[in-house]
Amino acid sequence: MSKESNVLNFYIICNKLKHLIRTGWKVWNVEGDRLESVAEHIYSTQMLALSMFSEFKYDIDITKVIMMLAIHELEECIIGDKVYYEITPEEKIELGHKAIKEILSPLVLGDQIESLILEFDEKKTKEAIFSYYCDKLECDLQCKLYDLEDRVDVNDIDAILKVHDPKVKELLESGASWSDMWLSFGEEKYNYDDNFLSVSRKARTLTKDDLLNNI
Repeated sequence: MSKESNVLNFYIICNKLKHLIRTGWKVWNVEGDRLESVAEHIYSTQMLALSMFSEFKYDIDITKVIMMLAIHELEECIIGDKVYYEITPEEKIELGHKAIKEILSPLVLGDQIESLILEFDEKKTKEAIFSYYCDKLECDLQCKLYDLEDRVDVNDIDAILKVHDPKVKELLESGASWSDMWLSFGEEKYNYDDNFLSVSRKARTLTKDDLLNNI
């Protein structure tokens, strides 16, 4: 195919993510006609990365991070957005890498782009770890926004979903709100550095007034 066709085909494939709603919001019965798409999540991770880089002066290649985050959900164009209990991490990586190869193989720089996804998944470089933190924290920050908008009622959710993870069950039974439960869960699970940890903890103090007034 021509270079022009490769550009348009890649664009059309990626465009699907604008219409792919994040599965977690549907699982947890987030209310409202308008829910976050995968493409919007990608954008938000990039903006979170820029702000964290700005305020905490990370010694990283931020351009590489933005590129890494731009494509970190690329596989979902084909395999969809799988939640943690639908598929093992190993299965998700295997299916995801096959999908990525299929999507990127026509592009001249496909191998180079794919290497960024492999680096992200390995979580060994400074940029990959930083990107991983952004990916995880962004989801929990979106939870907080939905909570402040009164769009979630955990009492309406099937019990099996609430107790799938022992820590989730413990936090919910302790009386934590839905979003504070996820923020606390992330703080324990993802081994954040001090900066991401402090932002997550600050997020737990947000109020509806903060949301209205942009803090």
